[in-house]
Amino acid sequence: MNQLILGDCLEVLKKLESESVDLIYLDPPFFSNRNYEVIWGDKGEVRSFEDRWSGGVEHYIGWLKERVEQMHRVLKPTGSIFLHCDWHAGSYIQVFILDKIFGIQNFRNQIVWKRTTTHNDAKQGAKQFGRVCDFIFFYSKNAKIAQFNTLYEEYRQEYILQTYNKKDTKGLFKASDLSAAKPGGNTSYEWKGIKPPKGRYWAFSIENMEEFERQDKIYYSSTGKPYLKHYLDEMPGVTVDDFWTNCIFKSKEERIGYPTQKPEALLERIIKCATNEEDVVLDPFNGGGTTVAVADKFNRQWIGIDSSVAAIKVTQFRLDKKQTDIFAKPFTVQLHKYDYDTLRYKDAFEFEKFIVQQIGGTSNTKQRGDLGLDGKTQDGIPIQVKRSDNIGRNVIDNFFSAVQRFDKNLFEKNKAENKTAGVIIAFSFGKGAIEEVARLKNQDGVMIQLLKVEDIIPIAKKPTLTLKFNDLGVDAKKLREIEFIATAESDAGIEFYAWDWNYENNVFKFDIVNDKIGKQTQKFKAGTHCIAVKVVDNDGLESIEVITLKINGDVFAI
Repeated sequence: MNQLILGDCLEVLKKLESESVDLIYLDPPFFSNRNYEVIWGDKGEVRSFEDRWSGGVEHYIGWLKERVEQMHRVLKPTGSIFLHCDWHAGSYIQVFILDKIFGIQNFRNQIVWKRTTTHNDAKQGAKQFGRVCDFIFFYSKNAKIAQFNTLYEEYRQEYILQTYNKKDTKGLFKASDLSAAKPGGNTSYEWKGIKPPKGRYWAFSIENMEEFERQDKIYYSSTGKPYLKHYLDEMPGVTVDDFWTNCIFKSKEERIGYPTQKPEALLERIIKCATNEEDVVLDPFNGGGTTVAVADKFNRQWIGIDSSVAAIKVTQFRLDKKQTDIFAKPFTVQLHKYDYDTLRYKDAFEFEKFIVQQIGGTSNTKQRGDLGLDGKTQDGIPIQVKRSDNIGRNVIDNFFSAVQRFDKNLFEKNKAENKTAGVIIAFSFGKGAIEEVARLKNQDGVMIQLLKVEDIIPIAKKPTLTLKFNDLGVDAKKLREIEFIATAESDAGIEFYAWDWNYENNVFKFDIVNDKIGKQTQKFKAGTHCIAVKVVDNDGLESIEVITLKINGDVFAI
C-alpha cells in the first residue's frame, strides 16, 4: 500500500522490512546553516532543524549517516540510492557516508544538475564563479546486479539539421559508412561494381547487404558508393549523461509554493532509470511530495516520510488533486493521531480490519456466518469489534456465547489457565458491560478483555472550522472582489489553511496552501462559484468548509 508517514525517518526506517525497497531518492536539508531551511515552520520541522545544527559539519554527517545506514538496509540487492545535495557538504557526504556504507565499488555517478531557474550568486558580488548546480550521488547496493534502464533524450535541433540532412519518402535520415577497418567473415566482395575503399572491408555480409537493399535502406552517392540509411524517427535519441540541464519545471501549474520543490522531470528521470512498474520508491525526506507524485504517475509503489505535518498534508492534497480517475491507486496517511469522526463513521468492515491489525491480530475475511466475530489474536483468541460508543451488557452476553462456539477446546483451555478467552474492541463501554465482564471473571472464571480504541491508537477530535465572506465591491474590470475569513479551533493548535476557488465533485484541488492566517481575497466573474477551505491542525487532522456564492449585481450565499 502506498503510504505517507509522519515522523522522523530514522525511526520509521527502523520499522521497515529489510530489502523491501527498489529505489531511494533523498533530498535532505542541505548543510547551509540557514534558517530558510525551515519552510513549513511546524514543530516537527523546527525540531529536526535544531537536531542537525546542534554541532558543526561532523554532527551533520553523523545525523545523516545513521539514516543512510537504515536506507542501505531496506534497499533490495538490485536497488539504488540517489542522494541530492549542494556544495556545502557534498564531498563529506560522499566520502564519509556513501563510500563507507555502500562501498566505492558501488558508486555509479556524480550527477550534476543545473538549476536553471536559480540566480547566479556571482552577479551579487560573490568572489567566485556562480553556483548554479546541485549534485546527485548515484550508488547501488550491488552495482553488478543493480536495476538500470538506459534513458534517451531528444537530439538537439542543430544536430538534426547537421546530421539528418537527407530525405526520401519515408522521412529524414542520415547516411553512415558501410565499410569497416577489420574483416568479419566474407566481407571482401564487390557490391554492384563497387569494392570497399583500399585497406577496408564491407561492414556486413553480402546477405545482409541484400536485405538492406530489399528494405530500401541503402543510399547511393553520386559516385555509386553505398551508405546505410538511419531514419530519424527510428532512432531513440542520445543517451543521457551525468550533466542534466533540461530537468526543469514544465509549467507554473506544477509549482505548489514549496521553495525547495524539485521539478517532476528530475524525478521522472531518476525513477524511470532505476525502477520498473510496481517497484517500490522511497523518499525519506518527502518535502513537497514530488517523488511520490511522480512515482504514482508512473505506476510505482511508494513511501513518503517527513517530520513535518504540513509536508505530509500538502503532499496528500497534491495527490488528491491528481488522483481524480477511477484507476488511481489508494494510499494511506499515517499521522501521530487518528481522527475520531473518520474512524467512528468510516466503512465498518474497513475499520474492523484496520483496528484488528493494530493489535497484531488477523481480521476475518468473511462477513457472514462468522458468529459476529471480526478476527483473532496471534494466539487464536477471538476478537469482536464494535464501531460504537457505550457498549451495553447485551453485547457481552452475545459475545460470550459466540466465543464458546468459536472453538470450544480453546475456550476451555483459556478458562482453565485463567487466560483471556475473548477481546471486544469499542470506542467506549457502558456500566452494564463493565459489570458483566467483572461478574464473568469472578463467578465463572472467564476472562473477557475490553479494549477502547484510544487504548490501541491515539485519537483526537478534528478541528472546528467556520467560513465567512465580505463583499469588497467591483473593480475596473467588473470583477467582484471577495474577502474570505476562515476561523478554526483545535486543542492541538492550527497548522495551516488551504483554499480551492473552484471546488467541484467533492475533490479538493488547492489553489493556495500553507496559509497560516486563514484570510484570502479573490476576484470573480459574474456567475456561481463554489469555494472550499481546509484547515489542518498540528496533529495533521483536518476539516473542510464549502460555500457557494452567486455573483451578479450582488453576492449571495446559496
